Amino acid sequence: MTFLKPLISKDGKVQLTKFEGNELQTVNPQKQDTDSYKICFLDVETTGKNKREDGIVEIAIKCVSVNKYSGKLISVTHSYESFNDPGIPITEEASQVNGITDEMVAGKSIDWEIVGEIFESADLIAAHNASFDRAFLDRALAISEDKLWACTINDIDWLAKGFNSPKQELLCIWHGFYYQSHRAMNDVDALIHLVTHNQYDENKPVMELMQNATIPFYRITAAGSPFDTKDKLKARNYFWDANNRFWWKYLKHDEINPEKQWLIENVYDGPFLGDVNEIPITDKYKL
Repeated sequence: MTFLKPLISKDGKVQLTKFEGNELQTVNPQKQDTDSYKICFLDVETTGKNKREDGIVEIAIKCVSVNKYSGKLISVTHSYESFNDPGIPITEEASQVNGITDEMVAGKSIDWEIVGEIFESADLIAAHNASFDRAFLDRALAISEDKLWACTINDIDWLAKGFNSPKQELLCIWHGFYYQSHRAMNDVDALIHLVTHNQYDENKPVMELMQNATIPFYRITAAGSPFDTKDKLKARNYFWDANNRFWWKYLKHDEINPEKQWLIENVYDGPFLGDVNEIPITDKYKL
């Protein structure tokens, strides 16, 4: 199992500590400077996994100010959490994961005006697996659709840092701490602690997050692909667009030509018939 090297003692042991987010409880919106960058970390718990039909049952948001040159955490500027009655039952599977029941959310609601004000104040919205959380926020809050979003899975190269899984709980353990997971604010606090971890002298995860958030994605489509190539495309992490009836995936700029060549050789057996389009940075991680 991979751990940050400074955490490993001479006898090969690693001592895990429980993180409860105590240092992230003080909200100080005034403690900023001209070199600060405000990131709004959030997490939603939902009735299920369907991004179009399920609803939010809990939301947690915490905005932090970080130094844009060093990645050092300056202060917590905003904090908000709330249960929410989605008007539909919470699936048994979801309740087993997050421990939230229909009774716990009955009569509760999110103050979207507060959430909107917090979003307005932020330079960047970040979540672990942002495409999931953003799908729910975009449905509920108009300003979310125009904000710059970042993903702490895809916008941080955890593998290059020596970690072979992007799962948040595992990453936290490999960084020497554990926490009570799958409750929204606990997940948010742990995520902030993870990406601003003080064991990094350089190339801090939060710095990588800020830098990669401004790099656009490109969407390549495998339009006209033969039916019998669907398993190849799916295995290569393409997604099926049922409305437009083609397979697609997101790429970085330097991945475009190699991916075209792969399609030519493995799907089309001839000229590339798909297309490639740049995705505006404010549309990253949209449904």
